Amino acid sequence: MSAKIRRPAPNFKAEAVVGNEFKEVSLSDYKGKYVILFSYPLDWTFVCPTEILAFSDRAEEFRKLGAELLAFSVDSKYSHLAWLSTPRKAGGLAGVTLPPLAHVP
Repeated sequence: MSAKIRRPAPNFKAEAVVGNEFKEVSLSDYKGKYVILFSYPLDWTFVCPTEILAFSDRAEEFRKLGAELLAFSVDSKYSHLAWLSTPRKAGGLAGVTLPPLAHVP
């Protein structure tokens, strides 16, 4: 598939962790906003939190510019929830508000 520069991205649906709940989100939920969709390899790795924390810390700045942040990896929604519920000192991402999308059910 070739790049579709200056064209809308195709719609998609995925399960995400929003707050402490599972929610189906779709790209169309963000109609009229810019969406920054970034990926990372796996939950629970030592490298990934750096970028996720940096995006999370500046999420409000992105919102003021009309942009929303979405992250995804190959992990399940259950792994995402556990990672977001674990304190940072224990290797988790407690306090991060970005909704990670699940790649597997």
